[in-house]
Amino acid sequence: MAAAGPGLGPGAGGTVKTLALVLEDEARRGGGGYCSGDTVSGQVLLELAGPLPLRGLRLEAAGRARVAWSESSGAVPGAGTWGVAVRAPGPGPRREAEVRYLDIRQSLLRDPPEGEESLILLDGRHEFPFSFQLPQEPLVTSFTGKYGSIQYYVKAILERPAAPDQSVQTELQVISHIDVSSPALLTPVLRSQEKMVGCWFFTSGPVSLSAKIERKGYCNGEAIPIYAEIENCSSRLIVPKAAIFQTQTYLASGKTKTFRQMVANVRGNHIASGSTDTWNGKTLKIPPVSPSILDCCIIRVEYSLAVYIHIPGAKKLMIEMPLVIGTIPCIGFSSRNSSITSQFSMDMSWLALTMPEHPEAPPNYADVVSEEEFSRHVPAYPPPIDCEEQLCCPVFAYIQEFRFQPPPLYSEIDPHPTDVEEMQPVSFML
Repeated sequence: MAAAGPGLGPGAGGTVKTLALVLEDEARRGGGGYCSGDTVSGQVLLELAGPLPLRGLRLEAAGRARVAWSESSGAVPGAGTWGVAVRAPGPGPRREAEVRYLDIRQSLLRDPPEGEESLILLDGRHEFPFSFQLPQEPLVTSFTGKYGSIQYYVKAILERPAAPDQSVQTELQVISHIDVSSPALLTPVLRSQEKMVGCWFFTSGPVSLSAKIERKGYCNGEAIPIYAEIENCSSRLIVPKAAIFQTQTYLASGKTKTFRQMVANVRGNHIASGSTDTWNGKTLKIPPVSPSILDCCIIRVEYSLAVYIHIPGAKKLMIEMPLVIGTIPCIGFSSRNSSITSQFSMDMSWLALTMPEHPEAPPNYADVVSEEEFSRHVPAYPPPIDCEEQLCCPVFAYIQEFRFQPPPLYSEIDPHPTDVEEMQPVSFML
């Protein structure tokens, strides 16, 4: 409800106490909003203190996209000492553009009697209902940005013969729905990139990054699972990160203005030199942001998911994947792609390095080999070794060897030999 306060101005024989505009579906103003083809209904409330002559009561509904910014001042040749070009003070040329999407006008008062210029309304409360339909052609989503906006509003204008016009208006939230279940937005996105760290021939090794998201379209409040593999073959300590960027693009007079901002981010663990790390569905939640706007000729709002690596002393390695923020959630996507997700998780599950709560013990070797054979074939225990000196690769590569209790010492002589010995190749997967 929008209203103008009491005592808006004097009039012949009366005073306007209240002028208000009420929409029937008030919740849609701050909720989902109106769509193309929807009907907008409401009332204009007018409360008078005494009879008041009026020339008319009009209703206007308008919607437009506007863009405006000033270019930075350029260099003026010959303005400085000895004819050197200098930068002129003050703003440069101004760029502006406008596109209209809605323009509706209605009269809410009957025409005055013939021969008279005004209509007398008695004191008290008056209600004037209105209703109009939004155009069937697609309307662009409401948006307010750095250098422009897309706004819709309903305005009531009270015309009086002896006083300036009085008006009250309320904003309409309009939304152009984007269904993320469309085939184009269900396609997975995969990117990979590698970067050599160092300068000239003083390189320390490459840093490689591969990242994937299950689909291109998401809605507000959803968590995006990120799958990534990072390999650090450089000599530096690196940090993987991910962020959602919003890019606003404005067009006017053949020029383009861009504004880019981060709207959400997440950080991974440090990765030491010679190590690798895996994001097996690391989530990044989408905050409340405007849906993507791709159907306006002067304002575009686009999103991207960036997975990047901060490298001390070097330019960061970044992978950027396109992202569309929609309004209609994807139904049944999780079940449809559960096999893909589980397969991807399974392929990289060996990197999780989880330790079991209760290690499984192998069978007692004394049940197979007698104590006499055991003492005859088993050599004395070797001296202990320093693990830190002997390990030539990261410690995590050996963790899998200690998932179970260590087996007992054994003899290479089979206590129950067979006549035929079968030789089969043995493969090990690390």
